[in-house]
Amino acid sequence: MARRDFYHDPNAPAANSIAVAVSAFIQDDEGRILMIRRTDNDLYAIPGGQLELGETLTETAVREVREETGIECEVTGLIGIYSNPNHVIAYDDGEVRQEFSICFRAKPTGGMLRTSNESSECLWVDGKHVKDLSIHPSTKLRLQHALSDSNNPHFS
Repeated sequence: MARRDFYHDPNAPAANSIAVAVSAFIQDDEGRILMIRRTDNDLYAIPGGQLELGETLTETAVREVREETGIECEVTGLIGIYSNPNHVIAYDDGEVRQEFSICFRAKPTGGMLRTSNESSECLWVDGKHVKDLSIHPSTKLRLQHALSDSNNPHFS
């Protein structure tokens, strides 16, 4: 399903739903960041997705990373909670979702890098080259927070 993100856009449609989502910031032993190229908007992002009934938030993060990238991981910390009502995501089925996402820090524990129906590309990116990718501002914010020296979670 195609999606379009509206970020601080006065012409954005009004939200008609909210769902719990998670994402995972993962670095390998060389400090490279696990990124995907999303199939629904063609932007680069860190892996993540929606909480399913019967899962914990960390189980969701592990499942989404595995589904989107083939990488197994272990959640090790919290980067932030993002609930900006000025960020809405419009889907082609009419749903307009207000952002509500919890971003975790995780470490890779195994698996083989591969794409999925949600990721047209999966790659380990050197932090210096992240700025060269087409990334939504909300993902850039998570990356900025993940790479900051602060150990305190961020909230919005």
